[in-house]
Amino acid sequence: MTASGSSRVVTAARRMFAGILLPARKIAARTSARPVALVYRGPASSAGCPEAVAALLTRSRWNFDVRYVGPEEEFPLTAEVLAGARIYAQPGGGTLSHAYRHLRGSRTAIRTFVRSGGGYLGFCLGGYLAGATPGFALLPGDTDQYIASRAATVDSEDDTVVDVLWRGRNKTLFFQDGPYFQIKSGAKTTVLATYPNRTIAAVVTEFGAGRVGVVGPHPEATRDWFSDVGLAPPSSLGDDLGLDLVDSVMTPCPS
Repeated sequence: MTASGSSRVVTAARRMFAGILLPARKIAARTSARPVALVYRGPASSAGCPEAVAALLTRSRWNFDVRYVGPEEEFPLTAEVLAGARIYAQPGGGTLSHAYRHLRGSRTAIRTFVRSGGGYLGFCLGGYLAGATPGFALLPGDTDQYIASRAATVDSEDDTVVDVLWRGRNKTLFFQDGPYFQIKSGAKTTVLATYPNRTIAAVVTEFGAGRVGVVGPHPEATRDWFSDVGLAPPSSLGDDLGLDLVDSVMTPCPS
């Protein structure tokens, strides 16, 4: 349940993106009419993961004003800060038990934010945290390790790649002990991707008036994620899939 990049102290994505985010005293006092996207960065994430998610959000068509939140960031992860946002993104990093110890105090604030109409994006560990054991309980179901599922094509927690079928397209993505999603029958969801054993790799669902999009692999991974751990990057990265996940959270499900 660790996020990718344990061997990366600072990735190229972090170096590239470090100076892009705009400072502000209060999100509520911003002069821009752009929707705010908050990305967690702190002890429940790994270096490079928040920056890759922030870069993905910046490249999306929604013209987000992207800010980091966390214990050492300008903005803390609080109900007040979340109230000024459209999206909250939880990147990968560390183990589920360690991450939840740091984030359980924000559980109510995150649930209230999404239930009231906000969007939640969870990548790898952020997908695990959308579940209930332990987690924010944002899904109509729960999560578990893909590597522990029947006929899984990956059997190690090491950095590797995994094949998925994303809206009918075969793609290879960076993977490091990500979850699959156990969704209750009859829940209103859109399954975006499945693993080769047909378990769910990416899904979008509703929670109150808000929407939750989660993914087990890392479509946001940059080329250096692969080279840093001795993997050959695929011919095409997963940016388009990550952007599809963002769009799916920002756009209502079809009736």
